[in-house]
Amino acid sequence: MDWDRIKKQLESVLGSTVRWSVFPENVWKEYASKQSETPEQCKSIAHQYKIHFMACKEDHQVHCLAIDEVMVTASERKLIELMLEARSPCGKKPTMDANAETEDEKKVMAIRNWCHHQLELGNTSAEIPDHLARRLSLYSVKVPILLTEDYSHNRKVTHQDLKKLLESFFEEEIILIPLMEKEWLILGPEGLLNASNGSGQDNAEDETVEEALASICSGLHEMLENEWVGECHLAIHYPMTPVKTLLPAIVQLRETMQLGRAFHVGSSIHLPWKLRLERLLHAVPDAEKTRFLENVLKNVEHLLDVETLATLEMFFTLDCNVSETAKRLYIHRNTLLYRLDRFKQETGLDVRNFNDAMLVKLALLLYKVTKK
Repeated sequence: MDWDRIKKQLESVLGSTVRWSVFPENVWKEYASKQSETPEQCKSIAHQYKIHFMACKEDHQVHCLAIDEVMVTASERKLIELMLEARSPCGKKPTMDANAETEDEKKVMAIRNWCHHQLELGNTSAEIPDHLARRLSLYSVKVPILLTEDYSHNRKVTHQDLKKLLESFFEEEIILIPLMEKEWLILGPEGLLNASNGSGQDNAEDETVEEALASICSGLHEMLENEWVGECHLAIHYPMTPVKTLLPAIVQLRETMQLGRAFHVGSSIHLPWKLRLERLLHAVPDAEKTRFLENVLKNVEHLLDVETLATLEMFFTLDCNVSETAKRLYIHRNTLLYRLDRFKQETGLDVRNFNDAMLVKLALLLYKVTKK
């Protein structure tokens, strides 16, 4: 029986990872008796937030294909049971592949499945049950980081390999939770804030929490770019206690990632304290965004070429400093002044004036998300 092919077909259809699991036959019967009136005919059981579908029995063991419970509807569960039942009984037990779950993976998958279930119900403030929190020591303060993979090739990143890479980089034990395909939640110890400074105590006292978090993200992204084939994005949040605030942290990290990627295309590190204005604009209705954009730019989109956009964004990044902007753009100061004067003539907005600069800054942010 080509179980590996069947496993891959299920993964393709369901859009979820399928793993092997094994139960002693007496344990399977015990779980089956609790879930079916006819346990001897039971073809699947729900256990630890997964549905385990019987593939075959051998040597008093039941070999199963395990799928996240939240990824399978009742009708799909029945169809999978019928499909597996229609297959000829296997003559040998399935070969356990590299995707077989370790104990550590089982623990984080239980947390992930609980998070999925709570978020689907809209319970964004629920606390993690003690029996789950104890398994991963989620009572201590952690630094939460959201990692999304952006590569397009088919290379599969395993939990074990990524966790090993991250722990080698941080030189600390971390918790790695796969939230979705190509989306990982990293929970690092609070000590990372001090380690990010990498120097003496005096400098550590001068560094703010925001600077320490930004340093963690910068170093991590540089490592992932060098060690990983492909691009990735990072969002980080303030330290928190997972048992109480894991769900709100996930929601806020995803919002930070969404805002950063929408408003700052090209950036791979997204920091919540750098996106306060973007968060405010995101809440504005689309019709109001369009109306504001039309009133400010007055149909002069032909001016917003790559050169003009780059000039204005650099000008705002450097606090409207003409000399510094010219240096960073490698142009003469008079060339920069010519570009700004031309923009003023076409729009009536002088970005060297604070009020006009704010209007243009807002308009450029909205232009990015309304003109895609």
